[in-house]
Amino acid sequence: MSRRLPAALALALLLPAPAEGHAFLVKASPARRAVLSHPPARVELWFSERLEPAYSSVTVTDAAGTRVDFRDVTVGPDDPRRLTVSLPPLMPGRYVVTFRVLSVDGHVVESSFPFTVK
Repeated sequence: MSRRLPAALALALLLPAPAEGHAFLVKASPARRAVLSHPPARVELWFSERLEPAYSSVTVTDAAGTRVDFRDVTVGPDDPRRLTVSLPPLMPGRYVVTFRVLSVDGHVVESSFPFTVK
C-alpha cells in the first residue's frame, strides 16, 4: 500500500487543474492609476476570456461622478476579449473607469480604477 500513495500523488499532479472560469482584466489603456500628459481618445480593456456584448459595460466618470464617455461601448468584433468606449477631449483631472463584464462562462466581474490627466 505504501507504493500506491506516491503513484496516486504523481497521477494527481499530472491531471489538469480546473480553470478559474472568470474573465479577469489582463490589460487596460490607460493603465490603472496612470498619470497622462495627453488625454486618451478611448478606454480599452482586455480580458482573459470572451465577453458577452449585451451584458458587458464600461463607464468613465470625472471627479464629480459625472459620466464623461460617449456611451458607445463595444466588444471588439475582431477580439471578443476587448471592451472599449470613446472619450471626448478630457480636461485635466482625475477620472474613474468602472466596468462590469459577463464572460461566456456566465461569471460576472466588476471593478474600477482611476487615471489622471495632467
